[in-house]
Amino acid sequence: MSKQDNKRIEFNYRQYRAMRRLVHECCNYEEGNCILLERGDTCVCVQSISLSLCCKWFREAVLPLDAELETALLHREDRKACAICGAWFALKSNRGKYCQTCAARMKKQKARERKRRQRERCHALGPPEAL
Repeated sequence: MSKQDNKRIEFNYRQYRAMRRLVHECCNYEEGNCILLERGDTCVCVQSISLSLCCKWFREAVLPLDAELETALLHREDRKACAICGAWFALKSNRGKYCQTCAARMKKQKARERKRRQRERCHALGPPEAL
C-alpha cells in the first residue's frame, strides 16, 4: 500500500460536484449503491456521500476520466498550471508548460511557424535562374 492510499484526500465544493458527476461512470455504482461493497444487503456508495476520496476503486479506475480533477486531488505537490488555459496538469518532465490539449495545439502552431521561417530562408536567395 502506498502513502497515497493511507492519506485522506479532501476537496472543495466545486471538486465535490465534479466528483459526484463522475461517480455515475463507475462500473460498481448502481442506483446510489455500491455493488462492490454489497454483501447481501444494499450499501450506499461512499463517494456519493463523502467529502473525501475514500474509495480505492474510484481513485484508480474512475478518477483518470477527468484529468484536471485527478491532478488537483492526487498530484498536489507535482502539478502546474497550463500557460494557455490555466488548467492544472501533472508534470511529466521538468520542462512541462502546457496541458495535454494545449500541448498538441501548440506543437502544430510551432511547427507551422518553423516551416514558414524555413520557406522564407529558402526563397530569400531568389527564384532559381533559367538555364
